[in-house]
Amino acid sequence: MSLSRRSSPLSRRRAFELVAAGAAGLVLAGCGTTFGAPRAATEQGADTTSLWRIFFIGAVAVAALIWVLVLWSVLRYRRRRGDDDELPPQRQYNNRMEVLYTVVPIVAVVFLFAITIVVTEKVTSTSARPDVTVAVHGFQWQWRFEYQDRGVVINGVQGSPPQLVLPVGETIQFDLISDDVIHSFWVPEFLEKRDLIPGQKNEVQVKITEPGEWTGRCAEFCGLDHWLMTFTVRAVPPDEFQAWVDQEAARPQPILSTTQ
Repeated sequence: MSLSRRSSPLSRRRAFELVAAGAAGLVLAGCGTTFGAPRAATEQGADTTSLWRIFFIGAVAVAALIWVLVLWSVLRYRRRRGDDDELPPQRQYNNRMEVLYTVVPIVAVVFLFAITIVVTEKVTSTSARPDVTVAVHGFQWQWRFEYQDRGVVINGVQGSPPQLVLPVGETIQFDLISDDVIHSFWVPEFLEKRDLIPGQKNEVQVKITEPGEWTGRCAEFCGLDHWLMTFTVRAVPPDEFQAWVDQEAARPQPILSTTQ
């Protein structure tokens, strides 16, 4: 079977138009969206979403390029009626092309690596003086939230997940503590997940951007009733948060214990 170098300019142009239109439509349809990620409720989550968009659009661009080249090869070199049995000219080396498809992927990987480092440093950076500090205790199989210097303790009990109330627009630090096994503090809308490791100090800071309610859970299998380790998060304006703190601090606080 021979390969022909002849092709219809109209066919090639039509193929390019279809692929380009499909790729452009997919990218434009996703502009401003999260491409399947949860809608970020924190500044840190928004940074993570921006990074995800870059990776997603880059992947679409690479896929589109591959399909364009495949279709071009199929249309350009397909066999037609009346072709002779001679092979088109064969070229073993193309130094410029080989340099191009070696350098471009390396540059792309270095770029993605660099922006990942920048975003990671930004998302994981911590302020020396957060506005609110909450000690998050995870234990089999429940949560306890201690608002440092506020005199408020929210203790979860079996069958009744605790609610974590937080102010909007303020820097919140979570000190993550576990005394039994590894747990994981995860609120999908924060786009951050951090482990609670016995004997290890771990912390994470977030700044919530809007009021709302979300569900958090333990994202590390920690035993038989792991599935029960859920909690709710309610973000409110700072003045409403302070009123809630004053109200809760006036009530009798639960006895601190990790054995429920």
